[in-house]
Amino acid sequence: MRVSTEAQDLKRQEGIAQAARTAGYYVAGIYGEKASGARADRPELLRMIADLQPGEAVIAERIDRISRLPLPEAERLIASIRDKGARLAVPGVVDLSELAGESSGVAKIVQDSLQDMLLKLALQMARDEYEDRRERQRQGIDLAKAAGKYQGRRADPKLHARIIALRKSGHSIAETARLAVCSVAQVKRIWARRDAGEKLTVP
Repeated sequence: MRVSTEAQDLKRQEGIAQAARTAGYYVAGIYGEKASGARADRPELLRMIADLQPGEAVIAERIDRISRLPLPEAERLIASIRDKGARLAVPGVVDLSELAGESSGVAKIVQDSLQDMLLKLALQMARDEYEDRRERQRQGIDLAKAAGKYQGRRADPKLHARIIALRKSGHSIAETARLAVCSVAQVKRIWARRDAGEKLTVP
């Protein structure tokens, strides 16, 4: 389960676990994070892939919960899941009933080819949507700047405090990023500002 920002809620996506149980699957783990799908270094995503066992299924509400990466990177991400002997289940791309199917021979080849085509299309559409939204945001910022109304992104006091506390307690930059559910670059940036004596916004 993934949302892009700290302000968003993962609860809406919790129904996928119940749907898996209803379909007769055992839920081995639930991984939730608040991070951009355009990042490949998401801590919970990487932890999930590391935990995967052969025969398991990775279930996501939508393909963009897995990735908004450029297509070549997104395909490498999906390959890393498959390399562990696991499958991907996303409504509209490949669902649990299809995973449970007993198709073989030519039928299986055709089914797998269609699913791969749908998956590639879904991954590209997720990336296109991300890039379209970024362009709309850029245009909005340009208009706000032209009107003298742009104030920049608001600081997240809770995230700042969490990062500082984790680093002070001896956690590495990578561990801090994983525990704070943010990027390594963000940890480095906030810690560098703290080291430079800059007053950070904390709750």
